[in-house]
Amino acid sequence: MSSESDEPVRQRLTRAEAKARTRRLLLDAAARVFARKGFTGASVEEIAETAGFSIGALYSNFNGKEALFLELMAERGLGRVAEAAQTLDRHEAGTGEAAAELGRLLVHVADKDIDFAPLQAEFWLYAVRNPHVLDTMAGALRAPRQELEGLVATWLTEQGAPSEVGADAVATVVAALFQGLVRLRRVDPDSVPEELFGQALRWLFTGIGAAPDRDRPAPEEPAS
Repeated sequence: MSSESDEPVRQRLTRAEAKARTRRLLLDAAARVFARKGFTGASVEEIAETAGFSIGALYSNFNGKEALFLELMAERGLGRVAEAAQTLDRHEAGTGEAAAELGRLLVHVADKDIDFAPLQAEFWLYAVRNPHVLDTMAGALRAPRQELEGLVATWLTEQGAPSEVGADAVATVVAALFQGLVRLRRVDPDSVPEELFGQALRWLFTGIGAAPDRDRPAPEEPAS
């Protein structure tokens, strides 16, 4: 089993840097083991060995494989929101270019990131069967959800959406749409063409933009 000192370093790491490096190596090892064995089949012993650490080192950084998996899930979620934000930095929201690029993002996740989508489904089923995990799962996903809400809030402002439309609710719909289409494409790729996700977002935000704002005074009826 290797140790942290096996790799040459230019200078001595601080305690915080060494801890961050250990956590990173454990997370990377966990991702590989989960991909091979699934969440249920993976063991903390194999994850620690793959990372080159003892079980004690793993438990000094994570409570167990649930915590490892949830941190990986949150990282993936943040990464996808960041990619969407970069797309909207390059192209104005609601344009065909933005829709096309967001569609390609979904297709990449569905077709290339072939290990993690099934793992998410497996962990969701595990959490449902172990209700004590659900609150922990919700907490771990709070950061990517908040990032998505911020992105959605910008979209709503640009669309001139009614004030009663909450970014949190719309973010929930967008996340569910993305996750659902990823799973459906894995099952039936022809039913989810590359352009569908972008089109669906345009339909969603066009409908929101057309909704009446209850805070605005209704137009006066013309005098008869």
